[in-house]
Amino acid sequence: MRYPDSGGLSAQGRANREAVRLQAAGWFAEGVPVPVIARRLRVSQTAVYGWQKRWRTGGEQALATKGPGGSRCRLDDARLRRLTDALGGWCFLIYLAIPRPDVSG
Repeated sequence: MRYPDSGGLSAQGRANREAVRLQAAGWFAEGVPVPVIARRLRVSQTAVYGWQKRWRTGGEQALATKGPGGSRCRLDDARLRRLTDALGGWCFLIYLAIPRPDVSG
C-alpha cells in the first residue's frame, strides 16, 4: 500500500527497500560491479552508485531506512484544537490519521 505515512512508503515497503540495499552491500563487499548489481536488483545504476557511496562512508548502517518521510505538524495542541473546532471536527480526524514523530529526544 502506498502513501499511508504522509506520502511515503508503508513500513513494509521501507523494509523491503532496505533489504534490497543490504543485498547490494553484500555484493559491494564481494566486488561485484555496479552495472551487474543494478541489473540483478532491477534498479538504476545511479541508485546503486549512491548506495555504494553511502556504504563506503558508513557501512551497512548508512543504508538503513530512515523511517517515514514528510514534515511534522507545526501546530501546537492548542492551535490544533482551535482549528478542529473551526472545521467541525474534520481536522482532528485528519490529524489522527497522520503519524506524529516522537520529539521527546
